[in-house]
Amino acid sequence: MATWFTEKQTDSFGITAKVNRSLHKEQTDFQELEMLETEEWGNMLVLDDMVMTTEKDEFVYHEMLAHVPLFSHPSPKKVLVVGGGDGGVIREVLKHESVEKAVLVEIDGKVIEYSKQYLPSIAGTLDDPRVDVQVDDGFMHIAKSEREYDVIMVDSTEPVGPAVNLFTKGFYEGIANALKEDGIFVAQTDNPWFKADLIRQAYADIKETFPITKIYTANIPTYPSGLWTFTLGSKIYDPTQVKPERFTDMDTKYYTSELHNASFALPKFVKDLTE
Repeated sequence: MATWFTEKQTDSFGITAKVNRSLHKEQTDFQELEMLETEEWGNMLVLDDMVMTTEKDEFVYHEMLAHVPLFSHPSPKKVLVVGGGDGGVIREVLKHESVEKAVLVEIDGKVIEYSKQYLPSIAGTLDDPRVDVQVDDGFMHIAKSEREYDVIMVDSTEPVGPAVNLFTKGFYEGIANALKEDGIFVAQTDNPWFKADLIRQAYADIKETFPITKIYTANIPTYPSGLWTFTLGSKIYDPTQVKPERFTDMDTKYYTSELHNASFALPKFVKDLTE
């Protein structure tokens, strides 16, 4: 008899995937972690019964979180990823030759450990010499940083448990202080079908903190609704006005320079959340 994993995305809606076997499951100090081998999506990381990433569609999220802000900055040298213990965003960051150091601050070391074991295609660059992996609280790391980073990416879970403080105005203000004078930051801000209020509030808080604030979207089939938003805050550089010569050829599966610009064209019901 087949085993199925269901993520209940609302009280009346969910997605289901056929599971071949459970590879690992434990209650960490912060959350319930499970690695599943699924028939459709390959190995899948699940935290507190929410899909975090899968081998089949992970490239969309990781490429769009990393390349949009990195190509929007003329010369990103020092980059911070808050969360992202699976290593996917770091893998994409390292494709940019200008990056001299990439700092990963993940609160749950078990996510890093089991991603290396069961998601090597995603976590395989965490041992790169340019990467500084810190098992620590990202909120506190931001609070202690000042004018240190060119680009900051917040690769968090939904605003529950260990990530609850990563969706607050105080955190965004801390990020602005941790960035250099021309810094850029981006955060994943969930989906507009089920979390409209979250997006509206995050956009408003970031807009009060950064002179340039933009929402962009991507299609990620294993995330709630499939339509995902990212909210970018920039001190100087407009991500919709990147000079064509700034874009360079890169080994990607989803992100392109054309898509960079197109991703900022929002469906009206999403655009309405910014007004």
